[in-house]
Amino acid sequence: MRVFLTSLGCKLNQSEVESWARQLTAAGHTVLENPEDADLCIVNTCTVTHIASRKSRQLIRRCHRANPRAGIVVTGCDAEMNPNALTELPGVRLVLGTAAKEHLLEKIAEQFDLSSQDKVACPQPRFFGHTRAFVKIQDGCNNACTYCIVRVARGKQRSRPIAAIVEEIIAREKEGYQEMVLTGVHIGAYGHERGETLADLIQTILANTHFPRLRLSSIEPWDLTPDLLRLWENPRMCRHLHLPLQSGCDDTLKRMNRRYTTAQYRDLLAYAREWIPDLAVTTDVIVGFLGEDEQEFASSAAFVAAMGFARIHVFPFSARPGTAAASMPGQVPPSVKKRRTDLMLSIARYSAEAFHRRFIGRTMDVLWENAIDNRWSGLTDNYIRVEVTSDQQLHNRILPVRLLELSKAGLRGELLQSTA
Repeated sequence: MRVFLTSLGCKLNQSEVESWARQLTAAGHTVLENPEDADLCIVNTCTVTHIASRKSRQLIRRCHRANPRAGIVVTGCDAEMNPNALTELPGVRLVLGTAAKEHLLEKIAEQFDLSSQDKVACPQPRFFGHTRAFVKIQDGCNNACTYCIVRVARGKQRSRPIAAIVEEIIAREKEGYQEMVLTGVHIGAYGHERGETLADLIQTILANTHFPRLRLSSIEPWDLTPDLLRLWENPRMCRHLHLPLQSGCDDTLKRMNRRYTTAQYRDLLAYAREWIPDLAVTTDVIVGFLGEDEQEFASSAAFVAAMGFARIHVFPFSARPGTAAASMPGQVPPSVKKRRTDLMLSIARYSAEAFHRRFIGRTMDVLWENAIDNRWSGLTDNYIRVEVTSDQQLHNRILPVRLLELSKAGLRGELLQSTA
C-alpha cells in the first residue's frame, strides 16, 4: 500500500507521524511525500485552538482534493474531541481518537485490505529529509491549566520505559541522525508514575549513545530543577529551553491556574542563564485571556519585553469546549485581541532580533538541513536559524560558520570548513 502521512501542530504529532512511517515501511508499504499517488492518507490533527481545528479540517480536504480515490484516516487531538464532524468530511474512512492512535496500524488493518501487500521490509530513508529525530517520551498531562484542551484530548500522564526510549534513539543514531529531540505533552513529568525523573532518562541516554546533540522540547518552568540544569555541563545538551510563560501578569496567571508568579519565572530564567551560557529561551504567550484588561495586558507586554526571549510564539486566546475557561466570564472582543496580538508580535520581533544580534561576529557550529538554489539553512545548538550560500553538499553535517548579519529567519554567515 502507498501511504501519505501528514500532521499539524506540535512536535509530538510530528514524532508520531515519523514513527508510523517507519512501522509502515518495515511492514513492506511505501511512504510517499505527497498524497497524489497514495492509496491511503493519514492525517494527525491538532485542536489546541479553534484555528488549529479549522486548519486540520482544511488539511483533510486538501488530501481529498489532491486524490479523491484515497481513503483518509484521521487521528490526533481534533479526532478525539470532534469525531462526528470529521467523519462527515469527504474521503474520511476512519476516525481514531488519541487512545486508538497507539494501535494505529492495527486499527487500519481492520478497516483496509492489506493482505495483498508484499511484506518484505525495506530500508527506511530519513523521513522527509529531516536531520533531527523527534522521540516521544511520554503522553498526557495531569495539570489543570484552565485554557488547555490538550490535557483533555491526550488524557492522563503516562511515560514510556527508559529502555524503550534508549533503544529507539540508538536506532535513530544508526540511521545517521545528528540530533534527538525529546517530545511529549508534559516532558518534565516524565517517569513520575514510576518514581523516575526526566534527569534519570537524560543521564541514561547520554551514557549509552554518542550522537552530537540532545534537545528538549517544551518544558514547564516548575520542572526545571537544579538537578536537571546540571546536565547541561555535558556539551551534547543543546543550549535551548522552551519555557511556556503564557502571561506576564500575575492576576492572569492565577486565572490560568499556572503554578508560578512572574517573579519566580524571572528568577528561574536568571538561574538557567547562569548555568547555561548563550542559552536561548523561547516561550509561548497567550493574548486576550478571559478578564485580561488593558492594565493586565500592559503588565504582560512589559514583562515579556524585559525577559530577552529568543523567540516568542503568540496565540490569541481561543476558548475550547471542555476546558474550565470555556465557562468563565470576561471574554475579550476579537478586535481587542487582534490589536494586542499585533503589539505582542512586534515585541517578539524586536526580542528575537536583539538575541540574534548578540552573536554577529561569532563562530558557531550549525547542523545543516536543506537548501534551495544553494542557499542552505540550519540550526545552531541554541536554536538560531542560519543561512549560507554554498554549492557543497551540507545536508546533515555539523560545520562551523562565522555569523555575519541579520536575516529574515535569523542570521546569515559564511562557511569556514569544506565538506571534502
